[in-house]
This record gives sequence, structure tokens and C-alpha cells, in this order.
Amino acid sequence: MTEHQTTPATGKLRIALLYGGRSAEHPVSVVSARSVMEALDPDRFDVVPIGITRQGAWLVSRTSPLELTAPSGELPVVDAEGTAVALRPDAAAATLVPVDPGAALGDIDVVFPLLHGPFGEDGTVQGLLELADLPYVGSGVLASALAMDKSMTKVVMEQAGLPQGPYLVVREKAWRAGPDAFADRVAAQLSWPVFVKPARLGSSIGISKVAGPEQLGAALEAAFAWDDKVLVEQGLVARELECGVLGAAGSAEPSVLGEIVPAHDFYDFEAKYLDESKLLIPAPVRCEVATRVRELAVRAYDALDCAGLARVDFFYEETTGRILINEVNTIPGFTPKSMFPLLWEASGMAYPELIARLVDLALERSRDRKG
Repeated sequence: MTEHQTTPATGKLRIALLYGGRSAEHPVSVVSARSVMEALDPDRFDVVPIGITRQGAWLVSRTSPLELTAPSGELPVVDAEGTAVALRPDAAAATLVPVDPGAALGDIDVVFPLLHGPFGEDGTVQGLLELADLPYVGSGVLASALAMDKSMTKVVMEQAGLPQGPYLVVREKAWRAGPDAFADRVAAQLSWPVFVKPARLGSSIGISKVAGPEQLGAALEAAFAWDDKVLVEQGLVARELECGVLGAAGSAEPSVLGEIVPAHDFYDFEAKYLDESKLLIPAPVRCEVATRVRELAVRAYDALDCAGLARVDFFYEETTGRILINEVNTIPGFTPKSMFPLLWEASGMAYPELIARLVDLALERSRDRKG
């Protein structure tokens, strides 16, 4: 493992933790930030928590993520209690500079984005950090954008010869112009049930299971509330397996496998974060299945040119033996219930060690690109 760079004044690495954000996954991001802050070694790291409100205001908050609370049964959000810092990238200084000349942010050694969904996981923030010439944890602009857009992920997976289930892509304008024709197309190319979900969102938000054509319109309306591009995917009788990947493209390593046993009919938002779905780690599958899934996880990671980390999700059909890639998450959840840190803990890497390793990988990638 490489030595950390340090800020001379403190001898510690100064990390800007980005959390919250404008997407529907805002509260999940806050919980992830709380978990990461708890895991960062205070003797090695200084943390600058930068919360982003649902409206897009960037705040150096007076209230750290550790202190944010929410009513029982809900998740916390970033509020406007803080010092607003409108930031601009400054490549010459390799930092983010407050627009207000009276404000001060200080030096930043590395940025840790924990922004799930659009405006954070999709390459937008990564582009800002590239402009600022700042090292950051995770994948770059292209991989982030491709993985966020599940329809584009499928295009890349197909080109790489990786297995996936049947699907259709529908744009909102096209569907509204001919809903009956699209329903006929779904019936002709897929079989019921199908799953309908926004193409560029995560945390199972906006997803519906559709048992027949009479439910299709309502499911599409629900998905179009979040995105104007939607996937309709073939429903499968399959087990849900997940694998963490860590490292640089071309030399990344897979974790042990985990399996999700949803508390609901499928793994929706409530089942993930508010109810008690079961996570089985390691997944109880045959050795040859685990080996194949881990191999495919790394191949998918490399195909998208990911960096740092990702979680790759799979369907495993026991009756046919098929293993199909579902999606790739470049900023997986880091909440206490999240699969990614639990997978690496089961692989022998404790949470604090995992966070430190991700910071190291960010610095290594930055040095390699500049070199």
C-alpha cells in the first residue's frame, strides 16, 4: 500500500467528503457519509464535510453528517444550516475555491464523493473535480456516466460479450405518442412479468413489477416521474448475487459474493433501507458459480473502464445455470446495511482499511495520470 500524502500543517491527509445532492437518493448518501466519517482514522485524516442540499446548494455545514437525525422510520437529509460555499474549480491551485473571497475552504488533498444517483454518480461531479485537478475516489467521467445510464451499460456489456437478460428502452415522448403500440412491442419481445425502472437512477427508486399489460401504463408513468428514459426488463426467476470490485481497471480484485433475500416481492427502496431484507455473505452457491460470477464482475468493471470501486449485481438462474449481469454501481452504498463494505469485510478487509485503501487508489490514479 502506498504512503498517504499529508497536509504539512497537520501531518494528516485532508479529505473533502461530498454527500447529499440533488437526486432522489439524497438521504442514502447522507447515511453513507455518516458511516464513512465514523470509519476514517482521525489520527490520519482531517475531514471537510461538504453537504449538498436537495436544491443544489453546497454547504460547509456546522452540523456534521454524524449529527444529522431524522424521524423514526425515515432517513436524514442535508438542511440549510451551514455556511454556503459556492465553489469553482481552480486547476492552478488544485482545489475548489469559494466564490466569496471572504470565505475559506483550505487545502484539499483528495475528494471522496458519496453522491448516489444523478448530479454526483453520473460523471457530473467527476468532471468538476477533473477541472479542479483534484484527486477523487472512484471512477472517472466516462465510466461514471456509462454505469449511471443502465441502457448504455447494457450496450457496453453486449459489445464486450457479457451475458444479460432481455430488455427494451423507451423514451417518454415516444411512449406518449403511441402507448398501445409500445405495449404490443413489450408483449411480442418479452414475457410477463417485466420490471420497469428509470434508466438513470438507483436505490430501486421508481421501479415496478408488472404482471400484465393492464399494469404497464401506470408503471411507466411512475418511472417517467424520475427519468424520461426507462428500461423494461424481462422478469426472471433468479437469485440476486452481488460482488464488490476494488482497484484499477486491468488489475482489479473481486470480493466474496453476497446474496440478497428481499423482504418484499423484489428488492425495492423500502426493502433496502427501511425493512429487514436478508444479506447472505458469503452467498451459499457452488464454488464454480462463485468463480464465474467473480470473473464476470471484473470483466464488467474493465469493460466500463471503472476505477477505485464498484459493485456488480447479477441474476443467477438455478434451473438453467445462467448467470446474467444486472447492473454496475460505481458509488455503491456505504450505509451500515450496504452490501459493498460488508462484502469486503467478509473478504478480510475491515471497513476502516477499505476506506483508507480507496483513498490510496485515488491518489495512485491521480499520480499515474499526471505522470
